[in-house]
Amino acid sequence: MKLHFPRTNGPIDDAIDRLIVEAGGVRRPEYVREMIIAALLAGQENDESADLKLMNTTLKEMRFTSKVFGPYRSVKKVTVFGSARTSPDDPIYAMAKDFGRKIVDAGFMVITGGGGGIMQAVNEGAGPEHSFGVNIRLPFEQHPNPVLEGNPRLITYKYFFNRKVAFLKEADAVALFPGGFGTLDEAMETLTLVQTGKRNPLPLVLVDDPKCSYWARLMDLFEGTLRPKGYISGTDFSLFERVCTVDEAIGAIARFYRRYHSLRYVNGKLVIRMSSPLPDGRIPELNTRFRDILAPGGRITASTALPEESEETGIVSLPRLVADFSRHDFGRLRELIDAVNED
Repeated sequence: MKLHFPRTNGPIDDAIDRLIVEAGGVRRPEYVREMIIAALLAGQENDESADLKLMNTTLKEMRFTSKVFGPYRSVKKVTVFGSARTSPDDPIYAMAKDFGRKIVDAGFMVITGGGGGIMQAVNEGAGPEHSFGVNIRLPFEQHPNPVLEGNPRLITYKYFFNRKVAFLKEADAVALFPGGFGTLDEAMETLTLVQTGKRNPLPLVLVDDPKCSYWARLMDLFEGTLRPKGYISGTDFSLFERVCTVDEAIGAIARFYRRYHSLRYVNGKLVIRMSSPLPDGRIPELNTRFRDILAPGGRITASTALPEESEETGIVSLPRLVADFSRHDFGRLRELIDAVNED
């Protein structure tokens, strides 16, 4: 029988409905139904065991990710990337440990790769009760560090791509310490997602070594090659911040959430939720300052929660800005958020 996602499958749809009712406790049956249909279609269309194993493992890993992080959704978290090979006597190790302690004092939890080096240092500073580990199964190097071993917030992944989803889906900020191929890959992945709007804006901080030299070559590449050739734009530099001390990194993350809370799109409009309203006179200024990223004839206006946001009960009382954002320049969107955070 050829299956379809619309409810045109007759007895199959009826059987799935009965299964969901029998299982009990399914909160979003419309999504679960489509997941079941997708699994049945995969079984019909593909007899390659490797493909089906990949789909199966991916679903299991994503389910467990949601289960582990779910109880902590109301707590802001910082994902920290950095080398697994950094030794405890390296000054950058001490910086990472200090960062972990201070970011927890600022009200955040930390997410690391769960391994040694920078990851272990951050977890040591934050403490096991404020730490998540998203580890990867490798034939070398990557074993859970002593802080996270046995921790209920430690997840070990088979696939890098699932691990990457967890790193960024659950993060409210990203701090990048010096590292190797993996760290640079994670830096480019994060930059790509925020530049293209596939990830909502967040503080992205490049934390340099004590000599402030590690990220210098990358900045030279950005400024000396990529920008002159038009591969990136000037506003892309607003997507991240390079700092040379732990206190600067903590300050950059805290500043992002000074007034800004979160955003979402409702019927094509950008809704910015804030912890406090803007002072009088600021909205006309924002309309003038950011008219270049508004749709033709579009505006930025003050608002209360829209009807479509009614399910988000914890933040329904927050003041809003509603903007006709053109979605063409996410560096400028980050600049708008920075402006919202100004006095």
